[in-house]
Amino acid sequence: MNPLDRYESLVDDVDAFRAACDRPLPSVVRTNRIAATPARVREAFDEGGVAHEPVDWHDGLFRLPDGNPGGNWPYVHGWTHGQEEVSVLPTLALDPRPGERVWDACAAPGSKTTQIADAMDDEGTLVANDNNLGRLSALRHNAERLGITNAVVTNQDARNFSTRPLAFDEFDRALVDAPCSCEGTCRKNPDVLDEWTLDHVHAVAGIQKGVLARAVQATRPGGVVVYSTCTFAPEENEAVLDHVLANEDCELVEFDLPLETDPGVTEWDGETYDESVTRAKRIYPHRNDTGGFFCAKLRVGGNKDTGVGA
Repeated sequence: MNPLDRYESLVDDVDAFRAACDRPLPSVVRTNRIAATPARVREAFDEGGVAHEPVDWHDGLFRLPDGNPGGNWPYVHGWTHGQEEVSVLPTLALDPRPGERVWDACAAPGSKTTQIADAMDDEGTLVANDNNLGRLSALRHNAERLGITNAVVTNQDARNFSTRPLAFDEFDRALVDAPCSCEGTCRKNPDVLDEWTLDHVHAVAGIQKGVLARAVQATRPGGVVVYSTCTFAPEENEAVLDHVLANEDCELVEFDLPLETDPGVTEWDGETYDESVTRAKRIYPHRNDTGGFFCAKLRVGGNKDTGVGA
């Protein structure tokens, strides 16, 4: 079974959805404002003969019709980083500020980590964690190439993350861009549909619940946690939010994204979820010519037992 068949009841135009999922994904780069401005990147692309098109909803993004985001000198000099359009959304929702303490729980290979550092003006403390030691080498390489100095790299299971090695006990903000079944990446990696299993969806959902719960616990009262995946599966999206809302001191909040989105769903496969999951955003490929994505923003309450430092 093609897993996309599961989600036809969730989309407004099934034919457009399936057609978009079959089209190749445009190649996109993000400007690294620590090193250059979008205007300087445009100038460099023009000088180097690199075909480029600005993305209308984000002045720091450029589509490269010829592909190969790493095959030009602005990339080599750390002025740009290859990153999907839809992948920049979690950091926009997180809205990190210079001087804050921010945790990227599942950070490698570092596209969102480096975007967070950029938004922080490379000031404050950004803890970039991943449980996969091999993938951390890619994160370190990207951070170094882009000139990032405020990042601390850690190798822990985010479900049991300890702040003891750090000089503080709580974060101002946390991002959980969770490992998932990756159905939304089918435009760049069609193999994910062939390799998909419902057993994997259920298995990874358990991990997602643990990581998001730990992020809420490790964030100060009044702080922000953003949860995102690149899957359409409600088991990995709304069901994860529903679980954490029931077990941790937090709430889903409204937020805006500069793309056309659909609200989270409250019913799926005989299960019902907290009504507030409609505040989450579903991004479908046919709406914005992007990959598929899911994003939610939570505010941490003031009555939690943090477990921080454990």
